[in-house]
Amino acid sequence: MNEARQHRFTPPKGAADLLLIRHGETQAAVRGESFPMVEGQGDPALRPEGEAQAVAVGERLKTEPISAIYVTTMQRTHQTAAPLAKHLGVVPRVERDLREVFLGDWDGGEFRFRAADNDPAIRRARERHEWGELPNAETTAQLQTRVRAGLLRIAQAHPDELVAVVVHGGVVSAALAIATGSPAFAFNGADNGSISRLVIRGEQMTMRGYNDVSHLRT
Repeated sequence: MNEARQHRFTPPKGAADLLLIRHGETQAAVRGESFPMVEGQGDPALRPEGEAQAVAVGERLKTEPISAIYVTTMQRTHQTAAPLAKHLGVVPRVERDLREVFLGDWDGGEFRFRAADNDPAIRRARERHEWGELPNAETTAQLQTRVRAGLLRIAQAHPDELVAVVVHGGVVSAALAIATGSPAFAFNGADNGSISRLVIRGEQMTMRGYNDVSHLRT
């Protein structure tokens, strides 16, 4: 051997390479009105900007060797996945455990107004990295438990494959916190239409990217 180049990462044998895509921007909350609901959670559709983000995601990934697309029970993930699914000729599969964090009494749109007003419960949630500070919301532990289970199911079904998984901001945050051992809210705030990357082999999760928005217009 006359030369040795720097190491270049490749997923280990048997690992699933997951592209975690946050859905596009959704319709704005309107004071006094609730979003449509699915299983007790707000289910807003994409707004025009979100539809454009979905198209951009599809264009970015249409030449990648993606073998499967997963979405959640919520329409915004289906709508975001649609352009990519059309490019690839793939029918998305539903993974229910990757639905967005349940916001309790403030689901359906109220959470956005409470956040804008810097409600004390939201301040406590951020300080303590605990969704359960919101009235009747699921706890951070409950969220992370189901997110982990959903991701492991997908990984077990797709060894040595690249998979697109269209999810939610809270789910991206939970997944990457689990993978890195970071505080639970460390990755809150992934942009709509962004792509993060998680490699899973067995129960070992490795973060390989976060919040890639190079395909989106700023």
